[in-house]
Amino acid sequence: MILNERDCRHEQVVQIAQLMMTAARTAPKAKGVDIIEVALVTESNLRILSETMKQMYEDNGFKFFLRDADNILEAECVVLIGTREHPQGLNCGYCGYAACGEREDGVPCAINSVDLGIALGSACSVAADHRVDTRVMFSAGLAARQLDWLDGCTQVYAIPVSASSKNPFFDRKPKSE
Repeated sequence: MILNERDCRHEQVVQIAQLMMTAARTAPKAKGVDIIEVALVTESNLRILSETMKQMYEDNGFKFFLRDADNILEAECVVLIGTREHPQGLNCGYCGYAACGEREDGVPCAINSVDLGIALGSACSVAADHRVDTRVMFSAGLAARQLDWLDGCTQVYAIPVSASSKNPFFDRKPKSE
């Protein structure tokens, strides 16, 4: 039997993305409180994510949403990692308020954001270990949050994953629209 890499690439990339999801899940979390949510976007849902990003460009005028919407379509899949809001009760002041109880609605707990960043880093390290191409995207994460694909998450980032001869997520030109 001869198995060409092109014939199994998609399955390989999806398997690596699943390992990335596990890395995000097992990443250290403040006080051992796990408020991280992780999901995998594939197939027709990639188009839905891209179209949502294009609509968001229409609403906000940020051209990088258009560029990133096209990039999403070059990915085999997208890993979503988000966090729900859960004040840690440390009164650390990292959010800009002296105590957790003083935070205004909508101001995220900084510790939740740090946990999310660590989970993103853990996932990307797995991708690097397997030599697949990725990029952490705020824009696609915001679109996924708008679609409510990670139930209850107030912060979501997306990591498109690709295995091609040239990383489609770098050396990108801004859209001219």
